[in-house]
Amino acid sequence: MTQDLSWLVSRPIAHRGLHDEKGGIVENSLTAARRAVASNYGVECDVQMSADGEVFVFHDFTLERLTDGQGKVADQTAVQLAATGLRGGGETIPTLAALLDVMGADHVLVIEIKSAFTGDMRLAERTAKMVASHPGRIVLKSFDPQVMAHLRLHRDRLGITGVPLGMVAEAHYDDAEWGFLGAQEKRALANFLHWNETRPEFLSYWVNDFPHAVPHLLRRAVNIPVITWTVRTPAQFQTASLWADQIVFENWMPD
Repeated sequence: MTQDLSWLVSRPIAHRGLHDEKGGIVENSLTAARRAVASNYGVECDVQMSADGEVFVFHDFTLERLTDGQGKVADQTAVQLAATGLRGGGETIPTLAALLDVMGADHVLVIEIKSAFTGDMRLAERTAKMVASHPGRIVLKSFDPQVMAHLRLHRDRLGITGVPLGMVAEAHYDDAEWGFLGAQEKRALANFLHWNETRPEFLSYWVNDFPHAVPHLLRRAVNIPVITWTVRTPAQFQTASLWADQIVFENWMPD
């Protein structure tokens, strides 16, 4: 799919909304999203699914860091998650439906589909169907090539023909958080060996890994926009200005 993505790179994107821990504005909250919209920034968010199939906006696979709840997000029902308070913000975990209402039709929303690399496509399908009925400027992305390959293969059926699909990536997968992956899987991700299956329309790449051949070639040879995350300092912004087309930022204002 070839399309004009100038709208995706026109204004910086607030990482999990324009949150402020000291000010009591929690990441991935509706207040953080509203604050970003009011400042004319896009919003990046993460989605996960409840045990009974509702899509919620939350980053961690477990509740402890950001809420007073305990356990895995995936083990909670929609009623339980909707009643779980975000620590310090006076809000509860929002649904994707509620966030879509906040974003409206004019502001960019970048949705990362969280994945445990299990081959379960229920979250991807449910998210795609919700996005398909929304008039806003939305893109979908994931670290998981299986998720993005599935969405690409079924985009007509899901109604997301016009929704750009992207990969999130980095140069190395040696951190403990990637310990569940085998060596072969890590090499494939680092070297973008899933290209034939995913064929992303944009790339979201870690700012600390620039310069790197993968984003450079995709940007210059394939001509797809490169977004970089997460820009937190002027120095990182300077790097981003050399190697990327757009930034996802937090704890630092780009303008």
